[in-house]
Amino acid sequence: MKLKCIIIDDEPIARKVLQEFVEEIDYLELAGQAENPLKSMTLLNENDIDIIFLDINMPKINGIDFLKSSKTTASIIMTTAYAQYAAEAYGLDVLDYLVKPIAFDRFLRACNKAKEIRELKKIKQVKPNKTNDHFFIKCNNQIEKVFYEELIYAEAMLNYVMLFTNSKKMIVYVTIKSLEEQLPANMFMKVHKSFIVNLSKIISIEGNILDIGNEKITISQNLKDKVISEVVKDKMIKR
Repeated sequence: MKLKCIIIDDEPIARKVLQEFVEEIDYLELAGQAENPLKSMTLLNENDIDIIFLDINMPKINGIDFLKSSKTTASIIMTTAYAQYAAEAYGLDVLDYLVKPIAFDRFLRACNKAKEIRELKKIKQVKPNKTNDHFFIKCNNQIEKVFYEELIYAEAMLNYVMLFTNSKKMIVYVTIKSLEEQLPANMFMKVHKSFIVNLSKIISIEGNILDIGNEKITISQNLKDKVISEVVKDKMIKR
């Protein structure tokens, strides 16, 4: 499986280094380069891009602002000289954050993450039935089966996700955004930028707090109405 990638960086030398790194990895295919996000639009529109290597400090529009406005589904790997933006970048669901000068082995690890996520996305999740009531995840170097009904909630931890089931906790090398896209929407809902909850596990809602038994989870203010509507639906007993 080839992963198509693009490089967005205003420094020619930085683009050259990244290009050489890409050429060393057999599962990567460089679809093009751009000196700023505005000039990358044609590449993004004309190609099914899997990975974007994105700089931060660029003219016209910086990498952070681009991420805030972009609807791309590509995995974002930041490549920047500025370490201080890491927390903000991870809050925008970037896959990894590489600080220049970038060592090849560090670059390779980031690309391997992207490859693993793309492979997981190939497993198309649909409404569970008798033959599709579970999914698989890679945890602690082994593949484990997780039944949808046993998954209580998931919590983002930078570029990892912690899964909480009826019997145990598992750390998975995946972003919360990617997990949300692959879980059945009729069973699970993102209630906060860091939490996905199994709707059937919700016991009560008080203000902005979900009670799911042993845990209390905060609902984002902008998602509160949507969450309540989805949980209650047409089951509220009226006077």
